Amino acid sequence: MQNSPYALTIDGQRVFSDETMQAINPATELPICSFPLASRVHLESAVSAAQRAFRAWSATALAERQVMVAALGDLIEQNQEAFINLLITEQGKGRAAAEWEIGGSIYWCREIAKQSLEEELISRNGDDEIVTRYTPIGVVGGITPWNFPLLLAVWKIAPALVAGNTVVLKPSPYTPLCTLWFGELAQTVLPPGVLNILSGGNELGQWMTEHPAIGKISFTGSTATGRQVMRSAATNLKRLTLELGGNDPAIVLPDVDAKAIAKDLFWASFANSAQFCVACKRLYVHEDVYDDVARELVAYAKTVKMGNGLEAGVELGPLQNKMQYDKVSGLLADSRAAGLNFLLGGTPMEKPGYFVPVTLIDNPPEDARCVVEEAFGPVLPLLKYRDVEDVVARANDTHYGLAASVWGKDLATAERVARRIEAGTVWINQVHVFAPNIAFGGHKQSGVGIENSLHGLSEYTNMQTVMRKALA
Repeated sequence: MQNSPYALTIDGQRVFSDETMQAINPATELPICSFPLASRVHLESAVSAAQRAFRAWSATALAERQVMVAALGDLIEQNQEAFINLLITEQGKGRAAAEWEIGGSIYWCREIAKQSLEEELISRNGDDEIVTRYTPIGVVGGITPWNFPLLLAVWKIAPALVAGNTVVLKPSPYTPLCTLWFGELAQTVLPPGVLNILSGGNELGQWMTEHPAIGKISFTGSTATGRQVMRSAATNLKRLTLELGGNDPAIVLPDVDAKAIAKDLFWASFANSAQFCVACKRLYVHEDVYDDVARELVAYAKTVKMGNGLEAGVELGPLQNKMQYDKVSGLLADSRAAGLNFLLGGTPMEKPGYFVPVTLIDNPPEDARCVVEEAFGPVLPLLKYRDVEDVVARANDTHYGLAASVWGKDLATAERVARRIEAGTVWINQVHVFAPNIAFGGHKQSGVGIENSLHGLSEYTNMQTVMRKALA
């Protein structure tokens, strides 16, 4: 039933569905268009296609696979402006943020395509030899979120394909359009069945994680959903990469220049309207500079324009969907009811769109909801501390461990603090630095496994040791 400009991609073909859903522009709350919802039959077709394609794809020379993955970046670049505008429309981010994501998607395709896992010679004695090699898993299932829909899809697709796997990928039903289009474009480069894109709801994700022919799930999303994925994947002991939530602390040491770091602290906390797993979500500031940092943050925040990303000068957009808007609005209502002091913001905007203003909360109790919960929206508690032992303990007092940052002029002191933080990534005087060759993953309940770097590439393989001994 061709009732949508967007289609599923199964075995190299555009496929439609009798069931559709409306994509909503979060800046206007108006429908963009309909898109198809995959059924269980569609999933079976996609997995079967991926299984058929796997034999030839895994046997294709690595150099050929690398050329095709790099060409996926070329396809995005050839349609870059259209991707940027579509991303703004469906996700809600400002133009600069959309340019960053689409540019990053191009870059990641090209750079991951340069990676390879060489066989490791463990020992050789005459004809006797021990070698460790990396073999593809088979069909990989990817499940991506709505905050960076295309870039995080590329983070899964590119290494999976380079490693020799085939892919069935499900984008979030809140932001399926860029990924569906990318999947269609990719068929001009890839053999049929190598990359299949299925849009659908939560039930599709459940079917994927339980499917016996899918050998690995790579999931990015909330910790609560990650637990469900892990339970479902146990049905056939699937390989897993889980990039989950965070409640990332930033620690500001007493020797900083508050005005000099205010802009960086702001974007550390509010990039993509704080819909960012590695956003600073708890800002610990030494009491000697607390008032200065708070004042400079408020002043800088007032210079940042929030609105529809298609409008000139807009740097922050709305929350992406009503579910998240209601969650963050409830958190603000709870903070108001608790009598917390707002340095800025605190009340959702009364206008069309899922807009929540930048909100800074003044030194709330450590057990306040705005401190212990991951808001995933533009709400930041500023927390005062006196000594390093206390702040390290408070920063680590969470079941999350995704990322953190430390800010200070004395680099030796800053690094000593950074190395005590229980998180997968700790930045010093910077934030949100990612690259295809930098390992990224969480500690504790922020995830399982690694994305990016050769460590991330190896997540899409099985390690095999071959031991050879000559007969007498």
